[in-house]
Amino acid sequence: MTTHGDPATHSGAPAVAARTGPPDAGEDLPATAAEGLPAALAGLRAAIGAARFPLTLPSAEPARRTAAGLTDQLDDYLLPRLARLDAPLLVVVGGSTGAGKSTLVNSLVQARVSAAGVLRPTTRSPVLVCNPADAAWFRQGDLLPGLTRTNEPSEHPGTLHLVTAPALPAGLAFLDAPDIDSVVDANRALAGQLLAAADLWLFVTTAARYADAVPWELLRSARARGAVIAMVLDRVPPEAADEIAAHLSEMLAAQDLGAAPLFVLPETWVDGQGLLPDKVTAPLSAWFARLAADADARAAVVRQTLDGALAALQPTVEGLADAADEEVAAADALDERVRAAYRGAQRTVDQGLKDGRLLRGEVLARWQEFVGTGELFRTLEARIGRLRDRLIAAVTGRTAPAAELRDAIESQLVTLLRGVAAEAAENAYTGWKAHPAGAALLDPALAHSSDDLPERAERLVRDWQRGVLELVRVEGGDRRFVARTAAYAVNATGLAVMIAVFASTAFIPTGLEVATGAGTTVAAQAVLQAIFGDQAVRNLANTARADLLDRVGALLDQEAARYLARTAEARPAAETGAVLRRAAGQVEAARHRSGLSRPDGPVLPDPGNRGGRR
Repeated sequence: MTTHGDPATHSGAPAVAARTGPPDAGEDLPATAAEGLPAALAGLRAAIGAARFPLTLPSAEPARRTAAGLTDQLDDYLLPRLARLDAPLLVVVGGSTGAGKSTLVNSLVQARVSAAGVLRPTTRSPVLVCNPADAAWFRQGDLLPGLTRTNEPSEHPGTLHLVTAPALPAGLAFLDAPDIDSVVDANRALAGQLLAAADLWLFVTTAARYADAVPWELLRSARARGAVIAMVLDRVPPEAADEIAAHLSEMLAAQDLGAAPLFVLPETWVDGQGLLPDKVTAPLSAWFARLAADADARAAVVRQTLDGALAALQPTVEGLADAADEEVAAADALDERVRAAYRGAQRTVDQGLKDGRLLRGEVLARWQEFVGTGELFRTLEARIGRLRDRLIAAVTGRTAPAAELRDAIESQLVTLLRGVAAEAAENAYTGWKAHPAGAALLDPALAHSSDDLPERAERLVRDWQRGVLELVRVEGGDRRFVARTAAYAVNATGLAVMIAVFASTAFIPTGLEVATGAGTTVAAQAVLQAIFGDQAVRNLANTARADLLDRVGALLDQEAARYLARTAEARPAAETGAVLRRAAGQVEAARHRSGLSRPDGPVLPDPGNRGGRR
């Protein structure tokens, strides 16, 4: 026995059609729609189009799909339909693979307009069939503007094959959609897009597949947004028709779809043209004929589906707004993990300047040599120090103690900066790696400090040392010692101030300093106090310490910027969620003002059989 077949679409059909912007919904608007509704929808369209969900969060991909679906529905259906409530009623025929949608469409319009067969997919592009009198409305492309109209079947993705059928009454059109469970991802996506553009869903299922999960998921979605639905139970063994129809009716009632008319088509032969016998399709054909002849019924269908789709926008957009807020919160969290890591590095440097750890090792040895040998005091007493240092260096090959101390200070600080920068980079990397959005933004190079950090750290310390010398020069500008000893005395004094920066008490010895050389420290303090005064010494040390910390902060900020630049590039606008909610609220307010409310009671003609079954 030969049974009728099933359509599908070309495997290359796009999941989301390209958009150039929403159509102008402000023209030819009937009095039944408020003037503010098209503008509110256009505003929502713009807000959704501007929303971005770039971070790798569990909510991001669903949000992107939802945004694409809403954009499609606004462009494909809501805006053009609102502009022309009196346009022909579009019946989208959807269902599962093998349900026989194409054969049913061909039989209803009494012409072979859509390919049918056993191979999947069979239909190379969606097929829209209408009466010749209605062709202009569908050809001009207001409805489903992203699909290119063709007069012949096409294998090019994104096309809509337009066919006219005189046997189909004016005011009614059928769109044969792809399989909702197609093996081709693009076909499934296009099927959902087309169903969202329907005034009426004609859902086709079979005796073998009516309980499948995918159709019921779509039916629940349609019910949630108030779409008008009619059901066809196809290819039913005659002996089981009553039992299967009763079960399907119970399932429909359980999903609050009991008002949907249900037509049962028995498994049967097709004729030489691949059409079902007239007696099989007669009840459904007659039902559609009554719908086409009743302008009030068609208008009620349009109003219910349109109002239901509009009412569903606000909760759907609220979900998008929540996802946008989550993106902003995730970007903030990633930034905070980076800032916390580099704040920790800054605290480590600050603590290192306070706890005396920088007075250990080479710095302490060079300082003790510089002070303990009398070098500091001799260089402050006479210019002869410079000549002596040159002679010593020439004879022994050893640099002057002052230069050795300056180099030791630089080396100690650079080592500290390299260590804290490396630790901060590792901490920030670990923090991001533990976050799904952060892990996706990471680059292995971020796990370490910048390649040029050592050079920048050395330059920072040298610039700071020059700043300390300038500070000493300015502070002692009117003091006689500067005039007597000139730059050499400034250098020696500046080194003493640098050492003062390494002790939080500005030369009042701590426990560490007492244990490691407080005598020379106090001796140097006495000299500086004699030159500058006790409070001035503290001020010099505090100013130099603050300058160093500022420079270190800038260096660490540059290191943190490697991370922050990535979140800045991916971060959505902070107000995205608020903009979406405001736009959805404006649509909802305009919907209530429009008077475009759903009709009370059933909007479809009586199917003329008990329980809606043929």
